[in-house]
Amino acid sequence: MNKMTKVALLIAALGVSACTNGDRFGTNGSATGIDNSAGAFGNGANTGITDPALNPTSPQYFSQTVGDRVLFEVDQSTLTAAGQTTLDGQAQWLLTNSDYLAVIEGHADEQGTREYNIALGSRRANSVREYLVSKGVPSSRIRVVSFGKERPAEICSQESCYAKNRRAVTVISIGTLS
Repeated sequence: MNKMTKVALLIAALGVSACTNGDRFGTNGSATGIDNSAGAFGNGANTGITDPALNPTSPQYFSQTVGDRVLFEVDQSTLTAAGQTTLDGQAQWLLTNSDYLAVIEGHADEQGTREYNIALGSRRANSVREYLVSKGVPSSRIRVVSFGKERPAEICSQESCYAKNRRAVTVISIGTLS
């Protein structure tokens, strides 16, 4: 048997043996494969939760459970009651998870000029920022940006799409604001 055949057989044997251990990556059957025993969610918490969407300290939990967006009425930057409820949850989450920073993205629907929608998106983002600060979130942890109508969530010329595009989205991250 030549050297190449031996190497090929050795690689094949290693490959087959690797397939025999279903938990070879230490996931304990988790579909995500995330092991949180060392604080994989960024704050050192050992929650034992392997699905990030179920971990109350994870960005996935923030966006999926708390809610990362608020919607606005046509040509408005005033928060609705539903928006305030979502922002109450965001403020509580941000106060509990002080390692995270927030960027508030202001958006508008496609109606109107680019300039008008950039200004409207800015007013919406600042409305959210002011509300979060009023709930105790330090202003140094929040930045705002307006995309106007440039980044629609839905693309169509119907009210159902316009309504989803009139929004402010809170994007969280660990790090410093630049």
